[in-house]
Amino acid sequence: MSERQVVITGLGLVTPLGIGVAENWAKLRELKTGISYHPQENYPEFLHYSGKVREFDLGDGIPRKLAKEMKFLTRGSLLGFAAAREALSHARIDIEGVSPGRRALYIASGDTTMVGYDFMYPATRDLMNGDVDLERLNRAILEKVRPFFLLESIKNNLFSCLSAFLEFMGPNTSLALDSPGGGNALELAWRSIRQGQADVAMVVGCGNWITEIPVYEMEGLGILSRCKEGAPSFRPFDRRRDGFIPGEGGAAVFLEAGEVAARRGAELYGKIRGVGNSTACLQGRGLRVPDRVSAESIRSALEEAGVGPGDLAFICPHGSGSQKGDRSELRSIQEVFGHRASTMPICGLKPYTGHLGAASDIAEFVFGIKAGRERIVPATLNFRESEREFEDLRISGSHQPCAGTRFLSTSYGMGGQASSTVLEVVG
Repeated sequence: MSERQVVITGLGLVTPLGIGVAENWAKLRELKTGISYHPQENYPEFLHYSGKVREFDLGDGIPRKLAKEMKFLTRGSLLGFAAAREALSHARIDIEGVSPGRRALYIASGDTTMVGYDFMYPATRDLMNGDVDLERLNRAILEKVRPFFLLESIKNNLFSCLSAFLEFMGPNTSLALDSPGGGNALELAWRSIRQGQADVAMVVGCGNWITEIPVYEMEGLGILSRCKEGAPSFRPFDRRRDGFIPGEGGAAVFLEAGEVAARRGAELYGKIRGVGNSTACLQGRGLRVPDRVSAESIRSALEEAGVGPGDLAFICPHGSGSQKGDRSELRSIQEVFGHRASTMPICGLKPYTGHLGAASDIAEFVFGIKAGRERIVPATLNFRESEREFEDLRISGSHQPCAGTRFLSTSYGMGGQASSTVLEVVG
């Protein structure tokens, strides 16, 4: 296996906190949140809080033929598209100098914009009175159901459009999953370059968790905050936590082989050092979280990176704000880091944007890189007090000083799967 170095040269963010990396980072530094009150008819009061991206411009330069196809992109896909454009622009690369077959594209989509069956309502309404007339049903479907509903509802909605726009024709895939999809997509892109299958790669995460069906499902699972204190109710690792607040967003990073970036004198933002994945199978019914959901993935990432617990500047766990999930993550850190756990700064970043599904992983990579470059560990917004079990851990509602250039980002999803990534900040 080739040991090519892989570097990060481009970053992109479109979140409820801001449009573009610069605005997102400036507001995070000021301890702002993009979560706000958005009244929804027939919603309980606590479901009126969400992270919603303000209106934005996709910019010029989209070919007319592709622009026609883009009208079928979902909301989450448009956010991912915008983030990818920023990351490519940020990299300042003449992409024409790289063969299309050497350009990789990996997308993690947690977009649920079009989940549901409301598009069938006009047709089924015609059949509500009397017996079902198959001829009338067929006519109603042909005349009243949008023929493109399938294109608008599949989770890889963004893939074909973005690959055509960027002309990335090398190794590629679209991961139709939520957390930890962003970490998985980054790993696939990293390995495609490291193993010599591609020279550059775009990694995109996009998600929309604020439409009716996903909100209804998550509320039914009991993983959403009751928002008794409004937006500040999203407080990972705090003893008063009661779940997360959903959001929407897009995030992207542009990767290059080290020698490609060196040849053109590119500015480097970071390097990927190691990735680890694990899955803990749980028996029984209901939504459950392994007692130490991230421990094995953390060990694997540290081993592949060739670093020890004392070589990290900070840790950015998933931090969904659930009682069991946060507790499991912190126990994982205590188990892996032992006595060093009490000296390691820890930050949870989702309260700045809301939970963005598959986009959250990549957004947190971007925030972590910006934080490392400015030598700070971001505050865990709304955090006040730990549970007694974790009182010795360094979690703070204020920014902390950062000593070092490597950080660990972890993520987990329903079903016990976990992903961890060690990144090194440059600059």
